[in-house]
Amino acid sequence: MTTRWTRSVASAAVAALGALALLATPASAAVRDGAITLPGATGTEGVASAGGTRFYAGDLLTGDVYLGNLRTGTAHKVVHAPAGRWAVGMKADLAHHLLFVAGGPTGAGYVYDTRTGASVASYQFASAPTFVNDVALVPGGAWFTDSSRAALYFVAVRNGVPRGASTLALSGPAADTSGQFNNNGIQATARGRWLLVAHTGQGAVNVVDARTGASRTIAGVSVPNVDGILLSGRTLWAVRNFDNEVVELHLSGDLSSGRVRTVLTSPLFEVPATVAKVGSRLVLSNTKFDTGLPPTASSYEVVVIRRH
Repeated sequence: MTTRWTRSVASAAVAALGALALLATPASAAVRDGAITLPGATGTEGVASAGGTRFYAGDLLTGDVYLGNLRTGTAHKVVHAPAGRWAVGMKADLAHHLLFVAGGPTGAGYVYDTRTGASVASYQFASAPTFVNDVALVPGGAWFTDSSRAALYFVAVRNGVPRGASTLALSGPAADTSGQFNNNGIQATARGRWLLVAHTGQGAVNVVDARTGASRTIAGVSVPNVDGILLSGRTLWAVRNFDNEVVELHLSGDLSSGRVRTVLTSPLFEVPATVAKVGSRLVLSNTKFDTGLPPTASSYEVVVIRRH
């Protein structure tokens, strides 16, 4: 999520939007697409693969979560979150039937049982001002980003059960908190040794050492307005939300550099934020932040596009 807000910081968030620059990008490729409505949703921001043709999508301001299916083109609510929760970025640990959800300005992270929708655990990582934004799974747990602080949060999972939480202090470019919005989307390499963290303020993606918190910037990856990211092998998709684009990049084996392959667009995009790979498609949340902060659209959906 690029722009944070609560009632007390809405004006600052709007000012931040006005400061976002539009930079030139490679020629865009139009793709065949469609949309799946989240019935009754008051907003949306996070999406995650649920296995097969299914996906999860969150209701931003209520914390509720929907389960959708590309095959049927429908979605229904499976998590009825307690009052006061938000649902920003999310990831599903399918092996352990756990859904990890970032809680935005609550400073919390939540874990739900994907079989029942019940709340399994809640972690208060930080107090306001804060914005716990996105989640990445690694062997043994889940990492959460904070767009206001130079830190990542880790929730350990042992024997399929969420355990304690810890904080990793960041150094290097990922520790920069000078922007209105900083660390955002996050992905991990297969063994969890390295974390790729999108930095909205820098328009860049940094590689973080999961053991030490030290970081370095991936050369050749310029992604203004970057929000959620998705890593598959050496392919990285980066969502540029207010630009209504998804940049597909090829990364070097050592994650030192990257180059743009193509830029995906859709006429249905209305400020997409996060992206998940579901079968042969990419599924993106359609936040509609362009309608206001908080958004005021009459309906919300995810947009489905083909991968190149």
